[in-house]
Amino acid sequence: MATATEPSVLLFWLPLGAGGHVVRLNGLAFEAVDAAVHHRRRQPLFHAALEVRLEGHRHAIEQGPVWGTTDPDRGVACEGPVGSRWLGRSRLFRYEVRCWRDGVIPDVAEAVGGPRHLGTDRTRAAHLLDLVPDVPRATWGRDEQRAGEMWSSNSVVAWLLARSGHDVQGIAPPTGGRAPGWHAGLVVAARHDPEPTR
Repeated sequence: MATATEPSVLLFWLPLGAGGHVVRLNGLAFEAVDAAVHHRRRQPLFHAALEVRLEGHRHAIEQGPVWGTTDPDRGVACEGPVGSRWLGRSRLFRYEVRCWRDGVIPDVAEAVGGPRHLGTDRTRAAHLLDLVPDVPRATWGRDEQRAGEMWSSNSVVAWLLARSGHDVQGIAPPTGGRAPGWHAGLVVAARHDPEPTR
């Protein structure tokens, strides 16, 4: 593991709905339907979040509902609709992607397996931070990108890691679990030429 002063990128796998009953219940319902449609057993669902440590600061990167936290300094980089573009006109159906300098990832204490360390390369870490405002603003829960699965918070994290040159091979949610949208982020990222590192 990197020391507190070294640049680093950390990945956290949070149980879907940790600390929030509405998200958890919706996730359970989604998984029950998806499992039935695909004739498989139900699996725990996970939500990915990142922490980038650089130049003495911690940057918490996560997609969440716009109403999830009210801190005015939470580093909102972009927003997008949930469910449909039409529903996204309402604050209740919008998400935001945060890059919160010295902020927090809510419920990080519930991360399964603790942080996964993805490297100490200063250039890649800085590049990842620069990319956050450019995350695709696709509709959460839909496959507008024609990537083969829905766009989600996991898509955002996978896209950022792939586009910033991190090794995404072998990254997977905790054993027995699923991270819907992860593959979509990788597919969309692969459609672009690799971003140059500085």
